[in-house]
Amino acid sequence: MGLDTINACFPEGDTFAGCSLTDMYAKCGFLYSAKTAFDLIESPDIASWNAVIAGFAYGGDANEAMLIFSQMRHLGSEPDDITVRSLLCGFADPFGLSQGKQLHSYIIKMGLDMDIPVCNTLLTMYSNCSDYVDAYKMFNDIQGNADLVSWNAIITMCMHQHQVAEVFSLFRTMLLFQGRPDYITLANVLGACGKFASLEMGHQVYCFAVKNGLDFDIIVMNGLIDMYVKCGSLERARKLFDGMQNPDVISWTSLIVGYAQFGHGEEALNLFSRMKNQGIKPNQVTLVGVLTACSHVGLVEEGMQLFNSMGQEHGVVPTREHFSCVVDLLARAGRIHDAEAFINQMVFEPDIVMWKTLLAACKNRCNIEVGKRVAENILKMDPSNSAAHVLLCSMYASAGGWKDVATMRTLMREKGVKKVPGQSWIEVKDRVHVFSAEDGLHPERDRIVSMLEELWLQIVDADYIPSPE
Repeated sequence: MGLDTINACFPEGDTFAGCSLTDMYAKCGFLYSAKTAFDLIESPDIASWNAVIAGFAYGGDANEAMLIFSQMRHLGSEPDDITVRSLLCGFADPFGLSQGKQLHSYIIKMGLDMDIPVCNTLLTMYSNCSDYVDAYKMFNDIQGNADLVSWNAIITMCMHQHQVAEVFSLFRTMLLFQGRPDYITLANVLGACGKFASLEMGHQVYCFAVKNGLDFDIIVMNGLIDMYVKCGSLERARKLFDGMQNPDVISWTSLIVGYAQFGHGEEALNLFSRMKNQGIKPNQVTLVGVLTACSHVGLVEEGMQLFNSMGQEHGVVPTREHFSCVVDLLARAGRIHDAEAFINQMVFEPDIVMWKTLLAACKNRCNIEVGKRVAENILKMDPSNSAAHVLLCSMYASAGGWKDVATMRTLMREKGVKKVPGQSWIEVKDRVHVFSAEDGLHPERDRIVSMLEELWLQIVDADYIPSPE
């Protein structure tokens, strides 16, 4: 909007009208017009300054917001808590961390560091800028007075960092401080339960949700379904789903993906059919689940038809993950050459996951010819990739090519390539114990080894004979 039009909208210099126009333009994303309207105010008040600063901060121009903030201070206007909170929201990546820290110093100087909403915004700023150390420090400083926003901010940050154990610890501490979790808190904790396959903890959260009346919230219900699916408890997930009044696309998708991943392809496809009949439009993740289901039950032609019609029928543009599903679909069905041709004709560069999927299929089908080409592509992308070396060795061994096996093993030694050790964990009395292959660091290692030996003796006494691989 031009200057003449803006001038005509309010009497010259009128603070109230100018502030309203500035705020309106800023919230609509017309930042230039907002700044023009603001500049026409003769004596801008704090609300006017806040409107234009918030507009640029939320609009993604933190530098301009800081320039206006400096101008505000230079002209003798004193910022308040809303001013600094708006500014802090403009620093949403590591590039803004330096300015964010400068503003933090100003906040301390002005005595606003005792204001909990300001501290919460600082905590979020540090988290968004990936400065997790200062985020934790910020939270520890206010923990005694932390509100729900504070707890949710730190718990969400831990989830983004994949610090699952810390999420559980913070949740328990929150309850000890008489905090009242909401749907955001529970969604994060349920996500952590799913990542760690902690079914017991997840069920406790479910009971907490029921007790506090949060089991009707669609976000919490979707979190519960997803948690039960990831913990392998499909029956509980299905029971919750069937009890929902109006499941959304996330509810349907979680269950479809769960059935597909655990080998229940037919059930996943039946759910997808029901979903379409009820007018629920699938999203990208839904179609990943359906393609996975087609792969598991061997419906190659149906899967290819779905992939080719994704854009036209469902309005979903195929992503790299969908292409990976098609590679798996063809490879599982033994169509190794078709899978290789599909990868080579893609519009973008294949990633290492696609090549690994095909290499595993080559091993299962003893296709050394394609397997060698696939392994070469993997090693071009990642010369120290242990999976490619190990699978290729296994293929040579299966075909009786012991000379090639010896060559590969020598090559692995020369490159210093080692097989990535396996890892597992178990939850006992709310504590997670992690074990790695050839790891002797667990404090109760001797007791564990003794128990395993005793179990092995009982197995031998029972005349158990393991099945051949």
